[in-house]
Amino acid sequence: MPIDEIPALLPRARGHQFVLYGDSCSGVPGALYERTFASVNAVIRRLRPQPEFILFPGDEIIGLTADADALRAQWRYWLDREMSWLDRATIPLWHTTGNHTTYDTMSENVFREVLDLPRNGPPGQEGLSYWVRRGDLLLVFVHTLWTGLGGEGHVETEWLEGVLRQHAEARHKLVLGHHPVYPVNGFSGPYQREIGPEHAGRFWDILVEADVLAYLCSHILAFDVQVHRGVLQICTAGAGTAHRMPEGVEYLHCVQAALDEHGLRYQVLDTDGTARERLTWPMAPFTAERWRDLARGEGLAPITGRLQSGRKIELRLRGRTAAETIRSAQTLLSAFSPGSIAPIWIGLQGPRHTLTLIMGREPGRSPHYLIGPSFPAGENFDLHLAINPDIGPGGVLYRPWGEERWTSLAAASATGLETLQWPGRWSVGHGQHGGEDRPFAGPELTVSFAIG
Repeated sequence: MPIDEIPALLPRARGHQFVLYGDSCSGVPGALYERTFASVNAVIRRLRPQPEFILFPGDEIIGLTADADALRAQWRYWLDREMSWLDRATIPLWHTTGNHTTYDTMSENVFREVLDLPRNGPPGQEGLSYWVRRGDLLLVFVHTLWTGLGGEGHVETEWLEGVLRQHAEARHKLVLGHHPVYPVNGFSGPYQREIGPEHAGRFWDILVEADVLAYLCSHILAFDVQVHRGVLQICTAGAGTAHRMPEGVEYLHCVQAALDEHGLRYQVLDTDGTARERLTWPMAPFTAERWRDLARGEGLAPITGRLQSGRKIELRLRGRTAAETIRSAQTLLSAFSPGSIAPIWIGLQGPRHTLTLIMGREPGRSPHYLIGPSFPAGENFDLHLAINPDIGPGGVLYRPWGEERWTSLAAASATGLETLQWPGRWSVGHGQHGGEDRPFAGPELTVSFAIG
């Protein structure tokens, strides 16, 4: 393979390989975003083999104009000039609506006209919401700012549920929309930044019930992945919009992915063609012989240094919460070096016994909090907690014992534990200063771990 070509991830068996990227906000000759968008397209053109199809979850052009002719001109420049390198007859390009492209009735009509997408959506959304079937793969594109329902952040769910039921036998199901359902990098705000709360709960319930693999979105100018009840939310908005959320952490990118009977693999490529992030999903479970119990109290850590890509830590936390209401913090596991504040503390906080991971990566800087479920007083709990650096800030996940579906702890950070240097000591049942430091107040606690 020539040195300037980028090897694409391929299905490990019969499957699909594709590119996902969004938010270029281009379409204006000579504007800044034309250059940045071209730098991402140049990377896609280097992929070998080329993708079978491309998914673009919105905001292709800068849009946001009241002039329909100006809007059409932007679309024509984007399709005929900026994307002229792509043979769309050979490599289909499918779009979702976005806040720069479908912000009122006029712009919805222009979107339908210039893209001519399938007209199998719900009444009033023909050419805006639609579905595509490719063998064992179902792609469903939803309109997350339909004017007929209220505009930005509003999405209908009955049609989505019906389409997923109609194609229940599809091995792979992906749903695409512009707005995230769950906040990304701490940038939160109903309607403006994620789907409105009156739709979000039912929307996600439908994805879970239909065994959808992932919801693919953009809008927040970042790359982010998180998991909720076993369904991935993958946010990619690095196709050219020059500012980032936040600056200095996020980067222009595209996502090249392969999907097969074993699951999903992706690589996130920056404008140099370097894979900055990777993931294989679902996570393979540890076999029984990999598990070890940790003794109560302080001891040497079973792992030190950085947790490399492709590896993970899994903890099984079993115990019984205190019968009385305890408001003080209670340690399940603390990882620390003598003389410095623990960079990892996992425990229960507050009267609701809320699972919390406190992460301190930089001396003198406030730590980050990742928040999980709460546990009633005086009741047993049995929980698995996974730490997967390849998932970034969404890479601390939990699931009740006996269940298969993982959920990311809620985080407001743009980074996770992927760069953390794990220290040399762990303590179970109390913090780093001995038995009086944030002791676990319940009558029982067992912590087991597996690393691989």
